[in-house]
Amino acid sequence: MKSNHLIKKLFLGLAISGTLNATAQQGQSTPHVYKFSAKEAVDYALANSVPVKNALLDIQSQMQTNKGITAAALPHLNGSASLSYNPNVATQTIQDFISPAVYGVLIKNQVKDGNGQPIHAPGNYDYFSIGFGSKYSLNGGIDFNQLLFDGQVFVGLQARRASIQNAALNAQVTQEKIKTNVYKIYYQLVVGQRQIGTLDANITNYEKLLHDTREIYKNGFAEKLDVDKVQVQLSNLETQKLKAQNQIEAGNEGLKFLLNIPTTDSLILTDTLSDEQIKSNILNQEFNFEDRKEYQQLESLVTLGKYNIKRYKLSALPTLSLAANYSKSAQRQVFDFFKGPYFTSSFIALRLNMPIFDGGARRANLENARINLQKLNNSLSQLQLSINNDVTQARLNMRSAIITMDVQRKNIDLAQQVYNTTKLKYEQGLGSNQEISTAQTDLISAQNNYYNSLYDAVIAKIDYLTATGKL
Repeated sequence: MKSNHLIKKLFLGLAISGTLNATAQQGQSTPHVYKFSAKEAVDYALANSVPVKNALLDIQSQMQTNKGITAAALPHLNGSASLSYNPNVATQTIQDFISPAVYGVLIKNQVKDGNGQPIHAPGNYDYFSIGFGSKYSLNGGIDFNQLLFDGQVFVGLQARRASIQNAALNAQVTQEKIKTNVYKIYYQLVVGQRQIGTLDANITNYEKLLHDTREIYKNGFAEKLDVDKVQVQLSNLETQKLKAQNQIEAGNEGLKFLLNIPTTDSLILTDTLSDEQIKSNILNQEFNFEDRKEYQQLESLVTLGKYNIKRYKLSALPTLSLAANYSKSAQRQVFDFFKGPYFTSSFIALRLNMPIFDGGARRANLENARINLQKLNNSLSQLQLSINNDVTQARLNMRSAIITMDVQRKNIDLAQQVYNTTKLKYEQGLGSNQEISTAQTDLISAQNNYYNSLYDAVIAKIDYLTATGKL
């Protein structure tokens, strides 16, 4: 039941994909605008990403493989027909076997020749040639075969569900990787957009500061050097904004590629990001190894490994099958099969095939299957250690990232207060241009540090949810 649920869930993605692709094709003449929240972007990626589509096709491929295994246990019925023309009928030279029999009868009955003498058999007999077959022959029949017992086929039938579940879990592992990448790029762009907004506000402040400094310079209360310093800082901010916009544009194109969206289309992100969203009660979550799709997949491989061992064990048992045939045939010297006799032949056979000696191939295959199963069990134990380490490291990184984010948030508040106080003093003629420039620089530095910590925190959260299998 669990594997069927996985398959239904995965193939729902294909249905969504078909609907979305059909919609996209209808508007193919003009660029399409996509507006996605993070969840919507993930759903779209899971429906349209090529690796996911291929993983879902692997499930269909495994289903067809299972049908082939099932077919081996079902009856097989084959029909055949042949029409032959023999321009030269095969000829065989054989010793005269008729004359000895005739002479034997004559001698036994004491028959005499025309001279009244007893008949005697000659010492040698001649050879003569006989043609076997006819110029035309027609044959038609039906063959029936039913496998009654074959250990390997029996195990293959048992392993069908496990094979489908393994393919489904492989698709889910692929989905998890796509989901992680989409979330990371999406929120990187969200943080970048927030930073652009802050840069715009800083540029506005510096433009006002530049205007005020120029006015003060005109009135003789500032030097030309003060104006130039503000101009340089404003240019640096504009350059920083341009670099941030280029990075966002590149990230946007990368996200479109991951979502399998044409580059000519537009992508708009509708989600926002706050400190509270990142700190929303995740550090107390419990986890199980089975929550990780990779662990489930490896467990399914262990199950298939056990079936493989069972298959080679049962290959030592005899196989039993039922066979039957019914056929009609006719031979003619002229091409006329619409009249004359047809001859019927048929048989029913029970066939037992018992393996006696295969040169050690079965034992070698069995031992190799056992070795592979041991390797899978070793990998399962190692994965448990790896998951524990992933969760521990992700939890530590998450806590550290949240603390750093809180500190940087407070630093912004302090830097903003310092800037506001310094600006007020400057406007009242009590402060210098250097002081307000320094305060503005410190504020920008605090803002940059905050956005870096914000992105680090959201990545740490995604890594933590991925490690615990809760993403």
